[in-house]
Amino acid sequence: MDLKAIPQRWQVAGVVSFYMGAALVMVFVNKVVLNSSPDLPLLFLLIQLVLAVVLLHGAARITPKVEIPTIELRTAKALAPVTTVNVIGLVFNILCLRGVEASFFQIARGLVLPLTIMVSSIHGRSLPSLRVIFAAAIVSFGFFVGVSPDSAARSWREAPSQMSIIYGVLSSLFIAIHAVLIKYSLPFAQNSTIQLAYWQNLGSAIMLAPFILFQGELAKLAELYHNPNWNAEVFVWGSLITGVFGFLLCVAGLLSIKVTSPVTHMFSSAARSAIQTLLGAWLFNDLLTRNRVGSILIIAAGTMFYTWVKSVETAPPPPRAAPKDDVEAGLLTDMDLHDQVVDMQEKKAPPP
Repeated sequence: MDLKAIPQRWQVAGVVSFYMGAALVMVFVNKVVLNSSPDLPLLFLLIQLVLAVVLLHGAARITPKVEIPTIELRTAKALAPVTTVNVIGLVFNILCLRGVEASFFQIARGLVLPLTIMVSSIHGRSLPSLRVIFAAAIVSFGFFVGVSPDSAARSWREAPSQMSIIYGVLSSLFIAIHAVLIKYSLPFAQNSTIQLAYWQNLGSAIMLAPFILFQGELAKLAELYHNPNWNAEVFVWGSLITGVFGFLLCVAGLLSIKVTSPVTHMFSSAARSAIQTLLGAWLFNDLLTRNRVGSILIIAAGTMFYTWVKSVETAPPPPRAAPKDDVEAGLLTDMDLHDQVVDMQEKKAPPP
């Protein structure tokens, strides 16, 4: 179906709903599988990566818009840094989700925005504006509110472990580094986000496989297989569902770049955090304390403020009216506007 034939408002609503739905399914099905098989996190992640590669091959046979890159050693070496950072971030991400409640997951990874601002500033050797620093401070404050002890907690056992919170912070750090590396990696993938996604999934799977052997997860899988209390169907179906929805998230991300604005994306992310918290409390009986609710609200507010600040700071200035008899000045104004639009498009394009 041609997106141009659908009204703009329905395009935005459809893409946002699709993205939010796929993201929520990923988190909750991941959590169900990790609760059922907590000793197999890396194997579970490997299956998702392999499925993503297989589905990309299948999509390439259906539509020419999905191009599978040619495997070249030179390209693999050039993309090794971004692939390494990607797989490390994924491992910390799934270890964090294994150790925290679904409703707490967004809080544990609440430092993504401040760390991304910090890494980008260090890499670009430039200081962000005061408003951007203030937005990062709001989000950081929300994170520390969420991880601080709450008198409403019924027992210390219901509080997330310090190791899980550390995993969340490390996951956020590698997501931030990954966001910076994406910009410099795209040219090696012919500036195609789909080709880069293929390289990252394939490379991450290859890098992850040896660690599954070192961790002894195959032996643990054999033990669980002979355990009558283990529900293998949860692991198998959960792996298939998350693999498919992980692929759909990639598609949703590409559609989001084409149809929605950064402001819309941030508002949908805030709404997803609220829905995820409520569903976590309903499906898993997660503990909702004042600190957790306040943390989610503060992080969402800081993120939306940051989005507004960036939209204001990167907005192109109004065009100067050129005199009617000055043809050369009018031509220069049009060229300046064209350059600004191109720059805006490059800055808005997020990683897949």
